Amino acid sequence: MVFLTDRKRATGMGAAKTGTAHFWGMTVSSVALLILVPLFIFTVGPMLGENHATVTAYFSHPFPAIVALLTFIVGLLHFKNGVTVLIEDYLQGLSRKIWIIVMTCVSYAAIATAVFAIARIAL
Repeated sequence: MVFLTDRKRATGMGAAKTGTAHFWGMTVSSVALLILVPLFIFTVGPMLGENHATVTAYFSHPFPAIVALLTFIVGLLHFKNGVTVLIEDYLQGLSRKIWIIVMTCVSYAAIATAVFAIARIAL
């Protein structure tokens, strides 16, 4: 490694070899959320304050259920990726690994909970 020049080290996709893919993943999920969040607000908003039977009947239609499900999945994956970068920037050593594992598990558990809840209501 001593014989590598600065240019040779800089050529490629960075030290972890995933910088570009992560950047595009965050960009795509941001654009998807720009579309999904207003759809979510306009489809779920009218159901605030309604009784259980009305909400269940509303979410038995595919469009509101799919919009809510996609918003939760894309939003929580975007959250997971953002928090991972935050942890990588500010923590070091074993605590970095532990917090990344914890936040990944929390994110996937929240996704599973959202999928189960919407599936239970919609089906």
